[in-house]
Amino acid sequence: MSEKKKEIIRSLKFLMFSVSAGVIQIVSFTLLNEICHLWYWVSYLFSLILSVLWNFTLNRKFTFHSASNVPVAMLKVALFYIVFTPVSTWWTAVLTGENFLWNEYVVLVLTMITNFVTEYLYDRFVVFRGNIDNDK
Repeated sequence: MSEKKKEIIRSLKFLMFSVSAGVIQIVSFTLLNEICHLWYWVSYLFSLILSVLWNFTLNRKFTFHSASNVPVAMLKVALFYIVFTPVSTWWTAVLTGENFLWNEYVVLVLTMITNFVTEYLYDRFVVFRGNIDNDK
């Protein structure tokens, strides 16, 4: 199979698993935000962690087929989220705050799309670089 075709399939798998992670994030966020009435950032952070763990596990195994050192790969993902989480929490607070009054679910979806694109690029070219398709 050509490299281009493999990369398209890899991208589609990442999309599918990211959508499933997005469902986990939205459902858990909604439960925590609407039913438990937690602060927005607590609901966001907890739902983000759940979706990241789900997404990392499935993409490492089925998208990137990586047999790389799991703790090292997870540390690299954690480094991504050490930057992404505070930045996205900040822009969420600003956009949903009294100056902009954006709907919190619109901001959540836009943040998830940003996360999807940046995480794919980071996973592909940083986390699993040199360790793709080595689990066979």
